[in-house]
Amino acid sequence: MTEQSYPKNAATVILLRRQSGGGFESFMTRRPDQMKFLGGMYVFPGGTVRKEDCTEGVLKRCRGLTPQEAQNIVGPTLSPEICLGHWVAAVRELFEEVGILLCVTETGELLKMAEERRDRAAERRLALIKGEIDFQSFLESESLLCNLTQLAYFSHWQTPHEFGMRFNTRFYLAELPLDQEPLPNSQEVTHGLWLTPERSLQLCEQGKLPLIFPTFACLRRLADFDTLESLAAEYGWG
Repeated sequence: MTEQSYPKNAATVILLRRQSGGGFESFMTRRPDQMKFLGGMYVFPGGTVRKEDCTEGVLKRCRGLTPQEAQNIVGPTLSPEICLGHWVAAVRELFEEVGILLCVTETGELLKMAEERRDRAAERRLALIKGEIDFQSFLESESLLCNLTQLAYFSHWQTPHEFGMRFNTRFYLAELPLDQEPLPNSQEVTHGLWLTPERSLQLCEQGKLPLIFPTFACLRRLADFDTLESLAAEYGWG
């Protein structure tokens, strides 16, 4: 197997929000057409697990899950640190791509995005994307911890061997925090939209919502649940 075809570890977040009638929607993002990988496709926010996601410093900024507990979920083929790094990558990528931050304060309080913190987070997010700061530095400067209890492990997919660019991706569920809204677009997102799983599948079948199979399969599984409560009960989350 060549280095090019070796799958990279990745993490993806299925961001969910409640509907007034009791159902729920997931947040889909459209990748820019010019992107080499999945350009023009609708996906969930996510990306590659980086080395810095697995370092001792950033793992100390996590709450709610230990490296060993993460390995028990992901499996023994990866080290405990890399396993927990998948959760970190999920939090980081969700913040970088759509501006949603799954964190608590160092005292364990839920993050409240007052105007001042929201503006500062937006500035730090751009610095993070430009590589001017790393995620650990961002968390430390804001006195934040990644709140891993807001994520639930959902599924695992790997790009087939025939593709030149391959990913070994873990999918996670997360509910939209009460006082946050995803960005309508960003450097890696042409636009985003909220859809019920059923509507997403309908649009895909009509040729109006291009999806890759793992995304389709995740939506199909989500469509089996009527409420977030029933989904949380199945996946031990919330």
